[in-house]
Amino acid sequence: MSKKSLFFAAALAIALATASGAQAAEKISIMVGGIEKIIYLPARLAEQLGYFKEEGLDVELLSEPAGVNAEDEMLAGAVQGVVGFYDHTIDLQAKGKYAESVVQFSHAPGEVELVSARMADQIKSPADFKGKSLGVTGLGSSTNFLTQFLAVKNGVKLGEFTSVPVGAGNTFIAAMQHGQIDAGMTTEPTISRLLKTGEAKILVDMRSVDTTRAALGGVYPAACLYMQTDWVEKHPVEVQKLANVFVKTLRYIATHSADEIAAQMPKDYYTGDKAMYVNALATGKQMFTADGVMPSDGPPTVLQVLSTFDKTVKGKTIDLSKTYTTSFVKAVPATN
Repeated sequence: MSKKSLFFAAALAIALATASGAQAAEKISIMVGGIEKIIYLPARLAEQLGYFKEEGLDVELLSEPAGVNAEDEMLAGAVQGVVGFYDHTIDLQAKGKYAESVVQFSHAPGEVELVSARMADQIKSPADFKGKSLGVTGLGSSTNFLTQFLAVKNGVKLGEFTSVPVGAGNTFIAAMQHGQIDAGMTTEPTISRLLKTGEAKILVDMRSVDTTRAALGGVYPAACLYMQTDWVEKHPVEVQKLANVFVKTLRYIATHSADEIAAQMPKDYYTGDKAMYVNALATGKQMFTADGVMPSDGPPTVLQVLSTFDKTVKGKTIDLSKTYTTSFVKAVPATN
């Protein structure tokens, strides 16, 4: 048999194996920066709705409490993608490493700076951060980025306050209860849990586009699926399938009530109070995009925020066009 015949025979065998389902899909591992957080809802919801399987994908969702740890796992090659904040792609480019948002989940951070009730009389704005201990999920995390920006923007210098890595959920709550932090940045459902008990009050709210504009000066694209650029370039078929999954999930969020969405989620996500979870979800739904497309005015705002305090980014030339792509989400069928 000629080399040409062998080639076509091999190609036919692969095609038949794929069509019959005999060839298993390559596993794709995605690290989520806190899978129970509402800001990263599309990741678990997509799995719960069976959308990965519908696309023939074998996706493993893993969880790290802080986005910076998820980023490290991606760079080490332990996972192929991260569900985390878009700002990491800019920070990485400043370090000579390239990653891009391939599906933009949100156009607002969904974060709130909470102040402990015992410190509410002393901390009335970020201008009062001087000398205080401020909770963040991790050092180098997006919550740390935003905390530093709020401080510097309001006249408090880096080094005049302490960032304390306390994670989210129970660990964040315990840190506030035990006085380890005076204030801190976190997400739902942790926000609602602390407001319900009266142990904290809202200092800066970034759960909607309007409040985010007030706090940060513009739209701030946050939660997304980002991947290393070279992996995206080598696996366009898999990336397109992931885009199909997540755009379909975002459409589901946009067209279903908080009650309907909550009903799809694991019961332990409610943290013992489903009504509170549903309410938090109803409040936070507005942060999500309906199509996965990066808002055109978003990346410049994120770059401006990071350039305010991040020595890695400040003064560097950043090509924002290489920090995200809309080609995959725009190729998702309208009926998907």
